[in-house]
Amino acid sequence: MRVGRPCLNRADVVLAMLLACASTMAPLDAEPLRAIRIAQTAAPSAAPSPPAPQPVLPVPATPVGVEPSPPSPAPVNEEEQQTLALLFDLQRYTGESNEELRRELVAAMQALNRARTEPNRIRAAVLLTLPGAGPPDDARAIALLESVSGKTPGVSPVKQLAAVLLAQIAERMRATGEERRKSAAAQEKLDQLRAVERSLLLERNRNAGGAGGGGGGGGTGR
Repeated sequence: MRVGRPCLNRADVVLAMLLACASTMAPLDAEPLRAIRIAQTAAPSAAPSPPAPQPVLPVPATPVGVEPSPPSPAPVNEEEQQTLALLFDLQRYTGESNEELRRELVAAMQALNRARTEPNRIRAAVLLTLPGAGPPDDARAIALLESVSGKTPGVSPVKQLAAVLLAQIAERMRATGEERRKSAAAQEKLDQLRAVERSLLLERNRNAGGAGGGGGGGGTGR
């Protein structure tokens, strides 16, 4: 019989492996391992984005040496233009000669016949009252002005001008009438004085004739 190393059968090998595993295992009453929590750092919240800046429009600069344009003048209405032209004509009449005034009157009457506008009526009325244009016709001038101003003058410049001219003509007519009455009264007194003077002369002549006739008769009787 050979003497050698003891032979291990399969059972022995399995038993040895079990023992080796048991020696390495932890006892049953040992404290179980605690789970290690890994702290997760929260990601920092993103900061709010600032508002987008509004675009600033550049202010146009005035060029050096260029003056800003002046504001446009207020529009003048048609009635004011007619009034200004009418006042210019009335002022011109005061410096014209008699011959020029007569031509102005003829032109004004022709314009009035073509268009009976308020300015044409006023021009004709004023010229009818000027002695240089011909014999004054105050009655016709008043009729023309009254047709413009009316019974209740309005606020328009043309109507106000017609009312002023109408008042001036009426005042002049009143003054002229008063002067005529005074002149007539003075003439009447003068005529009365002349009549008294004539009567006195006649009476004196009769007295002188009677005295001369009586003296002649007395001389004949002697």
